[in-house]
Amino acid sequence: MNIAVVGLQWGDEGKGKIIDYFSQNADIIVRFQGGNNAGHTVVVNGKKFIFHLIPSGILRKNKICVIGNGVVIDPQVLIEEITFLRKEGVEVGPHNLKISLLSHIILPYHKIIDALREKRRKIKIGTTKRGIGPCYADKISRCGIRLIDLINPKVFSLKLKDNLREKNALFKKVYKTQPFSFKKIYQDYSYYAEFLKPFATDLVDFFLKVKKESFLFEGAQGTFLDIDFGTYPFVTSSSTLSLNAPLGSGAPFIPIHKIVGVTKAYTTRVGEGPFPTEIRGKLGKKLRQKGKEFGATTQRMRRCGWLDLVMLRRAVILNNINEIIITKLDVLDDLEKIKFCIGYKEKSKVLKEFPYDFSSVEPIYEEIYGWRTPLEKVREFKDLPQQAKRYIRIIERFIQRKISYISVGEEREAMIKI
Repeated sequence: MNIAVVGLQWGDEGKGKIIDYFSQNADIIVRFQGGNNAGHTVVVNGKKFIFHLIPSGILRKNKICVIGNGVVIDPQVLIEEITFLRKEGVEVGPHNLKISLLSHIILPYHKIIDALREKRRKIKIGTTKRGIGPCYADKISRCGIRLIDLINPKVFSLKLKDNLREKNALFKKVYKTQPFSFKKIYQDYSYYAEFLKPFATDLVDFFLKVKKESFLFEGAQGTFLDIDFGTYPFVTSSSTLSLNAPLGSGAPFIPIHKIVGVTKAYTTRVGEGPFPTEIRGKLGKKLRQKGKEFGATTQRMRRCGWLDLVMLRRAVILNNINEIIITKLDVLDDLEKIKFCIGYKEKSKVLKEFPYDFSSVEPIYEEIYGWRTPLEKVREFKDLPQQAKRYIRIIERFIQRKISYISVGEEREAMIKI
């Protein structure tokens, strides 16, 4: 069975652990969008692994991990990730890691443009300044440099010179900064090219050869960071939806049999942008501390709020979700009462349609009493406290999808199958 796993909120839903869990039954694990602005965290035997580009399935033996054409790659970060994993005894080589020839490469000027643009804007996006957006922009502007270009010295030299001719003029005129050195970038990236060349793969041909194997497609970030359907402009620069999995992988001929959505038992988001159910003050801080809500990539503090069932239902529709996984239910253990959003109002008027402009909406809440019992040791649904079961059933009824798993801790084993 081929499965796609996507986030249903603003990212950080705990997909890394879920992808690791499903990868035990998959042969090929494919990352289909995003860059090293995203992070997946997996804890194995008490040791934490943070992935930025490589699918977390690399931790399991006899699996092939793939970085698709929809991903933008910072080669320095990718090489550091490979080197770290090898030092930790994880096998990483061309036999079990394939990188699309058509994936686009992040260059130094992308990161600088990212930072300078954010600095000059009145409306801050909250970018990670990793160069993701400018790299995708170059891709769409048809001046991007792909892995297939990088590993060809003549092509890389020609394209880099052409880009620097334009970028240096921009930097001098608009940002008043020093020009980039062709020699320095070419030298550094030639080393990256040599390192990554053995991993470079025509994924269409590769997928055709292995199309009968079991696939797991993994998305980065979450539904409401999608470039089209997210809380624009406070979004990422790629499509995070499940429909992008075949396109961002180069595998439109591989059928996806099940689409799994991941959501926390509450809501978080990083950076700027609307957040109707955000909790401020001591309770928000308490959730952040207990849930360890700090970005795996940037260590930025995540804003915390109550579960928004209206947004969750919209995410289920947008991704054509078959089933749901709830993570971090244990973070709510200590709460006397738990709220959840069932609708919105604007100037006392209850909204009947989904609001794409969240600037003036207020959430409508319902609440239940909490369970006030630790869940981290629970492994069977029947052993959950009655109020925890009630919370799960409320979510299921509202979004009209089955919840198949509940995560109650960081460890691989902290999973409850329903």
